[in-house]
Amino acid sequence: MQLFDRTLGDWLEHWAAETPNHEYIVYSDRNLRFTWSAFNIRVDNMAKGLLAVGVTKGTHVGIWAQNVPDWLTFLYACAKIGAVAVTVNTNYKSHELAFVVENSDMHTLCLTDGVPGNDYIETINLLVPELKTTQRGKLESARFPQLKNVIYIGQEKHRGMYNTAEMLLLGSNKPDDELNAIKSTVNCHDVVNMQYTSGTTGFPKGVMLSHHNIANNGYLTGVHMKFTQADKLCVCVPLFHCFGVVLATMNCLTHGSTQVMVEKFDPLITLASIHKERCTALYGVPTMFIAELNHPMFDMFDMSSLRTGIMAGALCPIELMRKVSEKMFMTITSVYGLTETSPGMTQTRLEDSFETRCTTVGSDYEFTEVAVIDPVTGEHCPDGVQGEMCCRGYNVMKGYYKNPQATAEVIDKNGYLHSGDLGIKDPDGNYRITGRIKDMIIRGGENISPREIEEFLYHMPGVKDAQVIAITSPRYGEDVGVFVIPHDGADLTAEDLRDFCKDKIARYKIPRYVFFVNEYPLTGSGKIQKFKLREMALEICKNENIEII
Repeated sequence: MQLFDRTLGDWLEHWAAETPNHEYIVYSDRNLRFTWSAFNIRVDNMAKGLLAVGVTKGTHVGIWAQNVPDWLTFLYACAKIGAVAVTVNTNYKSHELAFVVENSDMHTLCLTDGVPGNDYIETINLLVPELKTTQRGKLESARFPQLKNVIYIGQEKHRGMYNTAEMLLLGSNKPDDELNAIKSTVNCHDVVNMQYTSGTTGFPKGVMLSHHNIANNGYLTGVHMKFTQADKLCVCVPLFHCFGVVLATMNCLTHGSTQVMVEKFDPLITLASIHKERCTALYGVPTMFIAELNHPMFDMFDMSSLRTGIMAGALCPIELMRKVSEKMFMTITSVYGLTETSPGMTQTRLEDSFETRCTTVGSDYEFTEVAVIDPVTGEHCPDGVQGEMCCRGYNVMKGYYKNPQATAEVIDKNGYLHSGDLGIKDPDGNYRITGRIKDMIIRGGENISPREIEEFLYHMPGVKDAQVIAITSPRYGEDVGVFVIPHDGADLTAEDLRDFCKDKIARYKIPRYVFFVNEYPLTGSGKIQKFKLREMALEICKNENIEII
């Protein structure tokens, strides 16, 4: 096993030469298919198109779109010319977009129409009114002086914007000399992707990731699942997040596998794509797998081609893992990490026991040193002792963009990146995530793990999912609250839930505050935003005159 020094462009050209007619990207719902060779040609034309509008090595290019067909075209086009693809959360509104455009020194923004309730064209015209009166390529924005181009990903024409067809035409009419010259200067340790942390605490920070970071992390992820060119991975997680662009795309890129894309997660389209394309692997966060398993048409689709996948982005309930194994025929692995570690630090392996894959996040990635460090003393914790999950190695980010202070706060003098998550290493070398340093509920001096209660409540009949949060309490400092999504038709009350807990878990762990909801607030990558649940709990208590004691 080794680390590769190839750039993303090198990898793409490798497979275009080795397996030119093998399918790389498939959109099953519209029967759109690209072979490695055809896609590579399209990327080269887009790269030359970007050069034609002033994008060059080190230029920052934003991609604000769901998993549309040309999302990956722009990613690889940037990679070939040494530009940096700045992935923009599809749920961002004008305030958040403005922050990223300004903070990232974005030169070119590529966007689609938007998503329901969020019109991207309207948003960019609001932020950059000069677009409607400026010739393409001549943009001078008063608010964002560094922004020079807006590209519409699609065929429609919008004032002041290029569209995809025009970019490809510009590129196809441009000789290869400039592209070849700039390609030869691109190094695998150059930054290729900048992702903004989801911002659950403070302002988002731009995480700078290199070709070497993400390609190798994707490669090793696939090794742990025994990926080959014969695999077809159904990708329904968003590309703007590491789960999609690294664990999925970089895995397929480095193993020559096929990516079966779903533009926006929909359980029916996902199930139909797996069935039609005979997908061998599937990724998702727990809420996605729950939606697939509970879809009324689930039994109409053949899942027998599936063999493996990743459940990540949140702590995975054991019962859900069991159902996925039994009904979807998948040996699920779990990846633990964060954007700053490209993202994988640890992963369970296919050969691990079901219990290991359910109750741990596996062992270290190769070429990565994972350590559990005491957050107070800085000492390495022995096996079985809780501390902060940290790692160092090839996968650690190059830093936060224009934020050396924040970088220094998470990467210590020994090169370890500190995750902010609590974990324990067991004698077998596997890690268990026990909570987030700020997520631990401390009630009257008792430490309570939200995950422990969530796992317990998952066994309660009628409970589809449960998320435990801390409620600030004048009496105890903090107390336990829970948001529950019931199964369809389940008629649950707060007292039912407490009765289920009684005599089964310690009294101080039983949720005092119980809220029933149909869905959770999620980040664009599918992670549950617990800070928003805490805000919702306070608002509900206020509106319903629930006394917090």
